[in-house]
Amino acid sequence: MSSPPLPHLALIGAGITSLTLSIRLSALAIPHTIYEQSASLTELGAGLGFGPNAVRALEYIDPRLVEIFNKTATFVGTPSHQGKELLVQEGKGVDERVWIEFLDGTKQGGGETLEPEFVITAGNGRGHAAVHRGQWLDVLGGLADKERIMFGKRVVDVVCLDGKMRIVFADGTEAGADGVVGCDGVKSKVREVLMGMLGEGRERGKCGYSGKYAYRCLVPWGKAVEAVGDDRAGVSSLWMGLNRHLLTFPVHRQSEQFLNLVAFVTDEDGKMWPQEGPASLTLPATKADALRDFEQAGFNGSVRRLLEMTKERMDKWGLYDVADRPLSKFYFGRIMVIGDAAHASTPHHGSGAGFCMEDIAVLGALFEESIAHQSLTVETLEDVFAAFDCQRRERDQWLVNSSRRAADLYQWRIPDFLEPNSFEKMKADIEQRQEHCWGFDVEAAVREAKKHMSERLTLHAQS
Repeated sequence: MSSPPLPHLALIGAGITSLTLSIRLSALAIPHTIYEQSASLTELGAGLGFGPNAVRALEYIDPRLVEIFNKTATFVGTPSHQGKELLVQEGKGVDERVWIEFLDGTKQGGGETLEPEFVITAGNGRGHAAVHRGQWLDVLGGLADKERIMFGKRVVDVVCLDGKMRIVFADGTEAGADGVVGCDGVKSKVREVLMGMLGEGRERGKCGYSGKYAYRCLVPWGKAVEAVGDDRAGVSSLWMGLNRHLLTFPVHRQSEQFLNLVAFVTDEDGKMWPQEGPASLTLPATKADALRDFEQAGFNGSVRRLLEMTKERMDKWGLYDVADRPLSKFYFGRIMVIGDAAHASTPHHGSGAGFCMEDIAVLGALFEESIAHQSLTVETLEDVFAAFDCQRRERDQWLVNSSRRAADLYQWRIPDFLEPNSFEKMKADIEQRQEHCWGFDVEAAVREAKKHMSERLTLHAQS
């Protein structure tokens, strides 16, 4: 008895989530096409953080990804921790690695000598590392089948017509598919379409302004060392202050090393960006703008020196998420969203990309299970999507809400953490939340998702 033909999927967007998913689908021989609005593969931003949960998910998706990641990533930590490979298997005797050293950004003192208020580690044989976004996209592009990508295809609508999903593009063309997976990021068009299908209105599918923006840039390594010293530049550091915080961590791009600098600001009147669905997530800015924002908040000389090492002109990024308008489901029929398209989040746990990898690990396992039982058909796609939604949505939406809270914690905006000597209390809160991010059990998640899918398929067989 021959197996039923596998459904053809349309992946919308060709970013990190989409290409990683494509690698998994290709390994399973699931036919798919990727539609990307840009003319080529492009990735905005600089540093991309992968925690222990992300690495376990990558291992589950494709072991080659971990092997390449270990060769290209920058493993951050104090000098005693640097230069050690990240081991996927736990209990191999690797020391705890620093995730971030938290400093009082208003306390006077040089970056070389200023002691952190507390340190958060990703321990138990696990590590945290960073890779340049563009370089990682190149890695994925080298592993994925680029022949599947159709560039210059900006989606304006998705409809179900005569039992077939139809994707409508801005150039007037259309394409058909058995199922649609929105991997189109923060400003996802597929999310808007899905919100409409769920009866909540397409406008509610637009991302919302979190009330914060950030200056982002790469500082040449020599300048970073000049500003704060080699030891401070070599470890991820978060400089806290009222309504501001600044994050720095080392990252490699090809053979060059840089200090990735992200300076976060609370937009106190909330008028810097539109409240929903901006045309652009970036606005032009200058070094003087960043210095003024942090000098007004009383930040110390080390922070000012770092900001002085940035370019005269840079971008500032509006931080958007779906905290105020979460999806009630990640799917409807044979259309679904995954990654940032499903749970666009601010970056304050350093886990957004990791949760996207978790998504792919679970979804890929569901597809693999269906194929093994010869049950993956057009008719059962909804069962796969539903099982994914049931297993992933609560955890993914937790990240969105917790990340917003984390930024307010770093910026001394939560009253319960403002009393004297509150840094230990703050440390305990952050450790608990980061462990929730890093402690993801991919095998348990896959078992749970498969159980949900099996229950749905059994109900269908009985009906």
